[in-house]
Amino acid sequence: MKGLPSVRQLRAFAAVFHSGQLSSAAEALSITQPAVTVLLRELEERLGVRLFDRTTRSLRATEAALEAIGHAERVLAELGAMSRGMAELAAGARGRVRIAATSTIAQTLMPRAMRRYLDVHPGVQVSIDDCAPGQFVEKILSEQVDFGVGTLEGRVPGLDEQVFLRDHLSVIAERRVRFPHPAQATWRQLADHALVTVKPGYGVRGSIDRAAAAAGVQLRIAHEVSLLGTALAMAAQGLGVSVLPASILAHANYPDLVARRLIRPMVARNIAVMSVRARSLSPAARTFAELLVHDYGNLG
Repeated sequence: MKGLPSVRQLRAFAAVFHSGQLSSAAEALSITQPAVTVLLRELEERLGVRLFDRTTRSLRATEAALEAIGHAERVLAELGAMSRGMAELAAGARGRVRIAATSTIAQTLMPRAMRRYLDVHPGVQVSIDDCAPGQFVEKILSEQVDFGVGTLEGRVPGLDEQVFLRDHLSVIAERRVRFPHPAQATWRQLADHALVTVKPGYGVRGSIDRAAAAAGVQLRIAHEVSLLGTALAMAAQGLGVSVLPASILAHANYPDLVARRLIRPMVARNIAVMSVRARSLSPAARTFAELLVHDYGNLG
């Protein structure tokens, strides 16, 4: 063999083989008849065999052509399948998306986002890695997932952060629990109430302790738990007030609870898409991230 055939040569060969005429093949390929003749000649030179016996009126496939057509059609079919597959991947219609999310985010924001995404992209496989806060950053940096959805206490080298929901720490309590202002409360006012919060080292506890210290107050901690959802449920039973990002309440079914933004100081708890800076997202993953930004971007 003098070289591998080109795709154009294989297409010309297949068109002539099935039509038996140069003119019909040229029409099917939307090229001129002389161009088909050149492609066939080039292919024969590369393969080192004659593919057609030519007369003034017809073309007759040789034994070599009868053997070669199966190979040619398989190659063309594989290339066509590759082209279609890559087009689906490029359009985000197929593929896999792996997302890390801490348990609270996984329980509140992600189910609705997954449903919305899969309704539009049913051919994509989406998996949520609901992990502990201490595992969150490592799962992203080690590329066990495509991206993460959550909150960082500070900048992490190597991670890009796209905030899509601007949130704040709020005191969440039953409606009957009184505060001077219906929409906000200070940390000093919070100190008058029994508090249900997460244990030291969990979730928002570091932010709560720092804010209380900045306000110069000693919080009355009545119950310490591991999960924000547990703290929310206990507040709903009147076991104390809780300090949580306000967005959590929007995704919970506790109609008797209300959220008041904590001020003096105000503590932001922005939720973001986080990905490795040097790695590009696949089309499917990028589409999911864009859906999060579109759906939640105006809620903060």
